[in-house]
Amino acid sequence: MKDLALHGMISTVVTPFDERDQVDLELLRGEVKYLLDQGVTAICACGSTGEGQTLSLEESKAICEVVVDEVAGRVPVIGGVIQNSTAQAIRYSLALKEAGVDALQVTPVHYVFAPSQAETIEHYRLVGEAADLPIVLYNVVPWALVGVDTIEKMGDVVPQVVAVKQSGGDIHLLADLLHRVRDRFTILAALDDLHYPAFVMGAHGALAAIPTVTPKLSVELWDAVQAGDHAEALRLHERILTVWRAIDGPNLPATLKAALQLQGREGGLPRKPFSPATPEERERIATALRAANLID
Repeated sequence: MKDLALHGMISTVVTPFDERDQVDLELLRGEVKYLLDQGVTAICACGSTGEGQTLSLEESKAICEVVVDEVAGRVPVIGGVIQNSTAQAIRYSLALKEAGVDALQVTPVHYVFAPSQAETIEHYRLVGEAADLPIVLYNVVPWALVGVDTIEKMGDVVPQVVAVKQSGGDIHLLADLLHRVRDRFTILAALDDLHYPAFVMGAHGALAAIPTVTPKLSVELWDAVQAGDHAEALRLHERILTVWRAIDGPNLPATLKAALQLQGREGGLPRKPFSPATPEERERIATALRAANLID
């Protein structure tokens, strides 16, 4: 399990939907090709950027099959599982394993209530034993964040959990994870506006939404920090931050796909009930993309 190389700039990939609210797998192929060409180190499908919480088991499996086929072994493929029971998480995990993913990204149970420490560990233990694939613990839900103490104990009983994707807007928890468990787990930053400080603090990489929009700049940011060129890293951080501020919001599936379209890419429509970005949102995003020198 520990041999899987998850590091550097890992990109999520959108799930394109058509006018009938169905998954457009050909548009998905185009996005995977684009991301690979930009040098990302892995691709995650069916996560939050991929609107994984809206996907049926059959859709999730079909999406991961296409991503695995297009990637063709060049980088690891991570399949997202955003479910609210152990039984459902196992069903999705087994389907994505059959699709050929190299690892799973699994959220804790989070609908309305948060499980206890023991229940959370048992959840991941059962998913891990059933799927027997490396697991990235996706620490994204603010009211159900998995604390460092729980993650430490999980490492003793769930060998499949090899990485933590720290999101949930909590750089303090990221700091604690890096301080206490960076030698036991791969720690990946998902704080889209804080990748630069996360890398300086020692994060092993990032797995987040913004590399979907700015993959080349994001890869260059990672490379600059690794090379010790902090002046360049700061310049890249500020270019990326400009774009993130323009797309960040509760309608992220729509604004993110608008940012792709404005760059000449096609990520399809967001899944209903979300509507496409408004003209005002598109203009705001276009202004940010021009400021970052990503469009003319």
